[in-house]
Parts: sequence; structure tokens; C-alpha cells
Amino acid sequence: MTRLKTLGNRVSTQSSALPVTQPGSWRTDKATSGQRGYTYAWQKASKAFLRQHPLCAMCERRGRVTAATLVDHVEAHRGDMTLFWDRTNWQPLCTPCHSSEKQREEAGRL
Repeated sequence: MTRLKTLGNRVSTQSSALPVTQPGSWRTDKATSGQRGYTYAWQKASKAFLRQHPLCAMCERRGRVTAATLVDHVEAHRGDMTLFWDRTNWQPLCTPCHSSEKQREEAGRL
């Protein structure tokens, strides 16, 4: 089998500059998840919340029964730790709802 020689290694010719944030993102820093508040304390609190609220809130509104897999902030906290830890601002969501509907809603497309 002959080796394809015409293309060569094109990886080095590609730009490696990636944007720091997505267009429209509120975060302009490169803070880690822990620096943004998602610490071990958050992991424990969110797991306890999911034990108390095991069903996805968005699916329930549509009459579906789906297990929630993560805790979402109803109103984006944007670094406000008071809003981050306000449990009345939390809602249980399944991954598909969080990854699609919630993201569209936050981007203003819903």
C-alpha cells in the first residue's frame, strides 16, 4: 500500500488561536469551574437537591417523567455568589433539557 504524499501534515498550518469565550458569553475570563463556584461544596449541595427533586422541571411542565441529572440556575448568576447559592434559583434538569432548551432560552432564541 502506498502512502499519500501530496497532503502532508496540515495540522501545523491551521490556526491554533481559539476565542476565549463564545460570542455573547458573559464570561471573559478563563476561570476554572472551581473558581466560578462549582466546588466540592456545590457537588454535595446539588446532589442533595437532586435527591429532594429527582424529576426534570422542564419535562414535567410538558407532562413527561424524566430523571433530573443536574441542578441548573433558573436565573444565570454571572458570578454573583449570593444568587449562585440561592436555592430558590435552582431547578432540576435532565441533560437534554439543559443542553438544548435552557441554552436557547439563555441566548434569547426561545
